[in-house]
Amino acid sequence: MLKNPFKKSSLNKYQNLISQINTLESELVLLNDSDLRAKSLKLQKQYKENQNLDSLIAESFALTRETSQRTLGLRHYDVQLAGGLVLNDQKIAEMKTGEGKTLVATLPAVLNALTKKGVHIVTVNDYLANRDQVSMGQIYRFLGLSTGLIQEVMSKPERKKNYNADLTYVTNYEVTFDFLRDNGALNLNDLVLRPFHYCIVDEVDSVLIDEAQTPLILADNISTPVDKYILAAEITDYLDLNVHYKIDEKNKNVILTEEGSKQIEQILSIQDLYNPNDPWIPYINNALKANALYFNNVHYIIQNNRIIIVDEFTGRIMPDRRWGDGLHQAIEAKEKLPIRKKTETIAAITYQNFFLLYPKLGGMTGTGKTAEIEFEKIYNLSVEEIPTAQLNQRQDLPDLIYKDQFSKWNAIAQTCNKISMTGRPILVGTTTVEKSEMLAQLLSEYKLTYQILNAKPENVRRESEIIAQAGKKGNITIATNMAGRGTDIILGGNISFTIQKKLYDLLTLCKNYKLLTKKELLEASFLEQLQFAINVDLSQERATYINDAGVEVVETLINIENLVGSAFDDVLIGDDGNNVLRGNAGVDYFDGGSGIDTVNFFYEQFAITADLSQNRATYTALTAAMRYT
Repeated sequence: MLKNPFKKSSLNKYQNLISQINTLESELVLLNDSDLRAKSLKLQKQYKENQNLDSLIAESFALTRETSQRTLGLRHYDVQLAGGLVLNDQKIAEMKTGEGKTLVATLPAVLNALTKKGVHIVTVNDYLANRDQVSMGQIYRFLGLSTGLIQEVMSKPERKKNYNADLTYVTNYEVTFDFLRDNGALNLNDLVLRPFHYCIVDEVDSVLIDEAQTPLILADNISTPVDKYILAAEITDYLDLNVHYKIDEKNKNVILTEEGSKQIEQILSIQDLYNPNDPWIPYINNALKANALYFNNVHYIIQNNRIIIVDEFTGRIMPDRRWGDGLHQAIEAKEKLPIRKKTETIAAITYQNFFLLYPKLGGMTGTGKTAEIEFEKIYNLSVEEIPTAQLNQRQDLPDLIYKDQFSKWNAIAQTCNKISMTGRPILVGTTTVEKSEMLAQLLSEYKLTYQILNAKPENVRRESEIIAQAGKKGNITIATNMAGRGTDIILGGNISFTIQKKLYDLLTLCKNYKLLTKKELLEASFLEQLQFAINVDLSQERATYINDAGVEVVETLINIENLVGSAFDDVLIGDDGNNVLRGNAGVDYFDGGSGIDTVNFFYEQFAITADLSQNRATYTALTAAMRYT
């Protein structure tokens, strides 16, 4: 912990509160779980009596910190406490990547949940909302607070139930459309949202600045002249850029020239493109936009004969969103797909107008200072830069500028090839599906293996798996826009995911065989894919190892009886149950504990000499020996 990191910062005003929190923590550590939980109920009662939330800040933050330590094994740093105080003060906390924004949000979330008026924690996608609700929900549930989660596929009753929780995790897209639908409800029982109270927005610059003016529209189908869309799409083949039309890329618009108007009128055998009784100009303009400004695998993908929009800010598909004013139909005509009905607007709102409806609003991001003026002018939100918990060891290299796209991507592929030889994991961020696939082809020319994560369904389905192993030694991962995708990457790879996947693969492989009972399989822990020596003690329900980054990783093992070690020098210690231990390669140590235990040499390809009186088993194979008790 850095000594007084706020001394020369505007955050210095929080130092007294942080000191109070640290003092209270030393008292809370001594309480058992029941007494700690009772503190939460006491705070709720205090708020109900005096309606003064500020007087509860120190005790609530200290309570959340201690609960996090007990449930997640994570203790908030002082700088994270500062981040929580900033969020509660209706400001934006700028925190560097990896500094624990998700954990920071729990501090003001618990405090404001004491009011029982509801807290919304807004993320940029369903995956993050689900992940954060599951992990951080352990803190809230310990304190007796209910948590809700809104996902795209939920019904209206499910949404209402989850919004009525003390804290609700939801995406900006879902909560905004629920608001629009509520505004069209004719019966109070049809409302899913409560009156707004407090909202924390993750990736706040993406939501409130980048997408601020994006209209979210609730629409209904209307009559659609399909023939006009098809014919307009065909006409674009007879029009030349800068002769018949010009492109305004900045405003995503096309401008038809006088010569272009005459050409189209001649093709259609009409007198006036702009005839109010039979206008063609909207269809022609949309056809030109679709042809010149919107591209497959960049702005959209084609799935099941449908145009699916790709969010330019997150790189994710948005199956329920459609472009308005006939543009979506024009793109369908361009791609020769069935043309769906045009829609008319029932209700609309922008994120800028929507989030201003919250009486209390805060946000988190890694890049808030660059948009500080806009935040203050539009939302009355100031930006506070939170120091890092430790000195930053990352190297920020200068930008490299190339004269064309080919040179740039070829240089990236060469760099990946060079770095991969060292075994360092590589993460490459791209802006579109097309560019991610182009880089993948270049890496293939270097015979490099890689994982690709973009908006295509076959890749999205493997998102958790790809991200879980992106930090594994030697892995190369290509991903479209990185919002919310760097948070789960653990250097050395995610051991929990590895174990789960290995067990799943084994269950799938063995389902037609009777080598082990189902119970035995479900109780087995397979660690053989690890690239490190592992130390397992079932009596303590834990496994530890030092990963590539030199960091000790601790995993919890519950109800495990069977162990398969890694290819290194492992220590495998059983509990009071009947254990089955297998060490794999390496010089391993076994301790069965009490119970009827088995050391398994079934898979070895060598003769084994075991001497229980000497606590040794030996065999000859590139010099190996094992000890067991």
